[in-house]
Amino acid sequence: MRRDEIADLAAFVVVAEERSFTRAAIRLGMAQSALSQIVRRTEERLGLRLLSRTTRSVAPTDAGERLIATLGPMLHDLDAAIASLGELRDRPSGTIRLTTVEHAAKTIIVPAMKRLLADNPDIRVEMTIDYGLADVVADRFDAGVRLGGEVAKNMIAMRIGPDTPMAVVGSPDYFRRHAVPNSPAQLIDHRAINLRLPTSGTLNKWRLARGGRETRVRVDGPLVFNTIDLILDAALDGHGLAYLPLDQVRHHLDGGRLMRVLGKFTPDLPGYHLYYPHRQHASSAFTLFVETLRFRA
Repeated sequence: MRRDEIADLAAFVVVAEERSFTRAAIRLGMAQSALSQIVRRTEERLGLRLLSRTTRSVAPTDAGERLIATLGPMLHDLDAAIASLGELRDRPSGTIRLTTVEHAAKTIIVPAMKRLLADNPDIRVEMTIDYGLADVVADRFDAGVRLGGEVAKNMIAMRIGPDTPMAVVGSPDYFRRHAVPNSPAQLIDHRAINLRLPTSGTLNKWRLARGGRETRVRVDGPLVFNTIDLILDAALDGHGLAYLPLDQVRHHLDGGRLMRVLGKFTPDLPGYHLYYPHRQHASSAFTLFVETLRFRA
C-alpha cells in the first residue's frame, strides 16, 4: 500500500470519529472540500461506501465500521510510538486524550493537572466527558476513568481516588409536597431525577442497601439528563429526589437548600480508577500523567 493511501485511510478514520467533515477538517488542519475528496477517493478505490451522509450528520456504514475496528488500534499504536519519541527531547510533551465522567474530572483530574501542567508546559490533556463505557482503543483515547468494578478486565486499572460517598437528596419544597422516605421501599411513592447511561441506553440505578445487602434500585421520575450538574439544578428546583455524590451537594445541605434522606441505606461507591491498555511504548508524558493521578491513601 502506498503512503498516500495510508494517509487517506487515516483521514477517513478522523471523519468517522468526529461524525463531521467540518470538525475533522479542523482537527486535521485542512480544507473540508479536500477532505471530502479524500474520502470519496478512498471509497472509489475500495469499491465500498464507507460513510452515510445526510445534511446534518455523517456516520460509518457497516463496511466503514469494520474498517475502523481494524485501523483504529493500529493508528493508536502508531500515535503512541511517535509520542514515545518525545522522551528523546529535553521535556516530556504530547497530547493525552482521556474519557471520564464529570465528577471525577472536577474532583480528581483537573486539580491534579494543575500540578502536572505547571511543571510540564509541553504536555496537553484533552478530556471528553462521557458516562458510557468507552472502548479506549477503538475510540483512540489514551486512557479512561470510571468507578471501580466498571473497568474491562483486559485493561490495566489503577485507583486514583478514595471510595465515593453518595447521597439521596431533595429540596425543602419537594418535601413539603411528599413525605420523607424512611426506607428504600418507600421510594415507589417518590419522583426521581435520573441519569441516562449512553452505552446501555438505560437509566442509572441507585445503589442502596436492603437487609444488609446492596441492591440497585430504579426510581421513576419526570426528568432525565446525561449530566449530574443538571440533575443537581433540577433537585434544587424541587422536581424530585436525586442520587448524587455527597461532595457535590454538601454545601447545599449545609445551606438548607437540600435535605438528605436514606443516609444509612446509601453505601459508598468504589473509588475511581484510571484504565488503559498495555502498551510497550508509553510516552514519558503519559507515564507522568499516570503517576500524577495515582491514589496514595
